[in-house]
Parts: sequence; C-alpha cells; structure tokens
Amino acid sequence: MIVTRLSFPYGESIKWESPDNITQLPASPFKEWLLSTASLTEKLKAQCEIFEVKLLGEDTLSPLADEYPEQTKVWIREVLLILDGIPWVFARTLIPGRLLEKKQQAFLGLGVRPLGELLYSKNEFTPGIIEVAHFTPCSKIAQLAASLNQNPDQALWGRRRYFKHAQEQLIVSEIFLPAAQQAISTLATR
Repeated sequence: MIVTRLSFPYGESIKWESPDNITQLPASPFKEWLLSTASLTEKLKAQCEIFEVKLLGEDTLSPLADEYPEQTKVWIREVLLILDGIPWVFARTLIPGRLLEKKQQAFLGLGVRPLGELLYSKNEFTPGIIEVAHFTPCSKIAQLAASLNQNPDQALWGRRRYFKHAQEQLIVSEIFLPAAQQAISTLATR
C-alpha cells in the first residue's frame, strides 16, 4: 500500500448531484449502499471481522471550489475504511472553523476511530440529503485505488452528505473503492 502523508489531500473537484438527476445509477445491491441513509460505518462493520481506519491526513487547508465556496480554510480529514485488511472506502471530511472550535476535542481526538461513531452516537448532528458522483479511471481517487493494488477500470461511485450541528454544517464524502464495489455487488448472490 503506497499511501503517504505527502499525497494528502486526495480530494478533487467533482460535480455532486442529486440521485434523482442521474439516469444511470449503479445496479442493486450497490445502489442501496450508495443511497443508504444509515451509518456507513455500521454497514461496513457488519461485513467484516476486523474494521480499521487508516488516517491519510488531516490539516487546516483551503477547500476545493465545489466544497465550501464561502470558507477560506476548513479542517480536512481523509481516511481509508478497511475491512479485514482490504480498503473499501476513501472518506473525506470538511469542517468549517466555527464548528471545529465548538467541537475541537471530539474531532481532533478521533485518531483512528471512525467519524461515523461521532455523527450517529448522539443526536447532536442532523444528516442531510445524499448527493452522488462518479469518478473516472483517471481521477486522483482512481490513482489512490491503483496504489492500493485495486483495479479502477470502471467508474468509482461516491456519495456526499452534509451534517448539521446548530447553525454549522460539515461535509462527509465517501467514495467506494473497487474492492468494495465488487464485494457489495456479490452480496445478493450469497
């Protein structure tokens, strides 16, 4: 696995859209995973014996143009969600400064714990709508997948969701890597 701090951040500008506006979403059962409103962390944990979070990087940086146009700096955290030694999901979280100040200990103390545990453990965060996007085989995320010895020969699908806390909101993007897309598509045949 060739994943280094020097590669951070991996996130890239992409057009996120409502699933209602996309004519060709992936087939089931992967479509249900992509559009699920439940905690992805819990869904992933149910598919493995060993669930891990690998921190790729976290820092205060400028967001991409499509992420927070009104913010000049946000805290960005990028991780891999790994099931039984296999990376399944690349996740990117963006937290604006005021929210980070309010919840600094909770966010900066995550380490290798999944953010989903924080977002779904209390009623502090209200999940918003899900937007989806697909990433071409030449995207930075596809290059990350290739460095993980996964073949990104087909478009990778991801989802983005806003979570509201009081008057602030954070953004969580989750991109399913080839191993996940392949494994999930075979779940129905078991």
